[in-house]
Amino acid sequence: MKRFMQGLLSRILLGLAVTAPNHSIWAVNDQPIREKWSPSEWGADDKAGSVNRTTPAMVLRAVKLVKKGKVATLGKVYQQDLPLSDSRGWRMLIPGLPTAGPIGDQKMVYNDEYLATQIGQVGTQFDGPGHIGVRTSKGDFFYNGRFLEDDDINSQGLGSLGVEHVAQTGFVCRGILLDAVAHRGGRLPVPTSLGQNDPGIVTVADVKKMIEKQGIEPIREGDCVFLYTGHGDIWHPSKWDSFSADEKRKRSKEFNAGSPGFGISACEYLASRKIILWGGDTPGTEAAGLSMAGENAQPFECHIKMMTRSGIWNIENLDFTQLLADKVYEFLFAWSPLKLKGATGSPGNPVAIY
Repeated sequence: MKRFMQGLLSRILLGLAVTAPNHSIWAVNDQPIREKWSPSEWGADDKAGSVNRTTPAMVLRAVKLVKKGKVATLGKVYQQDLPLSDSRGWRMLIPGLPTAGPIGDQKMVYNDEYLATQIGQVGTQFDGPGHIGVRTSKGDFFYNGRFLEDDDINSQGLGSLGVEHVAQTGFVCRGILLDAVAHRGGRLPVPTSLGQNDPGIVTVADVKKMIEKQGIEPIREGDCVFLYTGHGDIWHPSKWDSFSADEKRKRSKEFNAGSPGFGISACEYLASRKIILWGGDTPGTEAAGLSMAGENAQPFECHIKMMTRSGIWNIENLDFTQLLADKVYEFLFAWSPLKLKGATGSPGNPVAIY
């Protein structure tokens, strides 16, 4: 009933918008419906997406990449002055100091923390099924044909779009790090134009060249592919706390004013190779230049085509410092989002083992 009434309201508003002076505010995109983005290849009931590709054989093959027993953590530090986009925030308090105690003969005390934040969309963040959708004439379309108007979705949680469905499986895969800084000879700039010729946009040709230069096997089904652009070093993983407040504000503004990354040609290629996860050192992984657009005028087109259409989730703001220092471009990658019921995404600290 909820979906019917909200869908009816959307159609009424859409009909009114035809004669409205500024009907563009009600514009819709029915590409997901026309092209039948749902059901997914895993069936109409699937809630996890491309992580379904993982097999025991893939995991065992990825484990063979561990040669030295070294471990690199890829997450950045969550703290109040981290660079935040839009109206997002991070506020952590330790109530009480101590929160409680003393207790018992040995006078135990303890501390808790209280956290107020968009927990799945700040810092090192994983984008799950409920994060990105498309407004259609039938409602707001998300992965596998689910709509925000569905009965199990409300402000208390996203129901069948919740990140816990991906977390039930998690990610263990061959991790591939594409070093675009080495490939281009320096940090990639924020794109200033559309198309594949902008130096801030990583194309399918760039992906193939980096694989060849780095001497690793071609991208294959079940891989997790990550991109280093150098933009993430603006939010420097080891020097951030040494910067003044003014320097942090300056860097935060620069960090969030757009970023280099994958263009749609690269994303389409990665999807065709049947990867299960993509990520990078920037706030969005894909190129976000003019009006947050990449190769084409549509902002965050990779997000739409990779996640909403294909169920290939994205993890952002990663720290590749140790892997780059050791020149490691292939590794065992292991991580799972938190089982946050109904959440759009998850914080976390992925691990690379090599």
